[in-house]
Amino acid sequence: MKQALLVIDVQNDYFQGGKMELPHSNEALSQINELEKHFHSSQLPIIYIQHIKHQKPADFFEVDTWGAQLHPHLLLNEHAYILEKHYPNAFLQTDLLKVLQALSIRQLVITGMMTHMCIDSTVRASREFGFQSIVIADATATKALSIENTIVHASDVQTAFLAALSSFAAIQTAKEFLSK
Repeated sequence: MKQALLVIDVQNDYFQGGKMELPHSNEALSQINELEKHFHSSQLPIIYIQHIKHQKPADFFEVDTWGAQLHPHLLLNEHAYILEKHYPNAFLQTDLLKVLQALSIRQLVITGMMTHMCIDSTVRASREFGFQSIVIADATATKALSIENTIVHASDVQTAFLAALSSFAAIQTAKEFLSK
């Protein structure tokens, strides 16, 4: 079954100096780099999703800003696909489905930011389109959330969303995925 690596929203605003630094974003990037190396050496496609907000000012990912750029430590090469999105779901109003169909992809290996938002939306949509997906848990990151006066720590948000996504995708660590 042909695989593609999907790298969602690994952009400067989620790292130190950005508008919305996420806990463990550097650790997730390190695991994404290991997966990129594997996909490059296996000559399998890597698709980078870049969220861009065109309204100005934007809270983050504002068009034509440093924060909206893909992180410079990603291992992009001349074969990389870069798709712009404007919604959490990477399939919504993008060419992602067309690209995956053209490449005969049946399985997505999903990484990136934020687990509770764009990873969640994209994984669920991928299932609806008939893809088998694997979410690489330690190659994703998210933030703390709150409701009323209760703070939900980022680690708890991460755990809860990965648990929920296990109904739609296999959940693995990078080490587990790369050891197969």
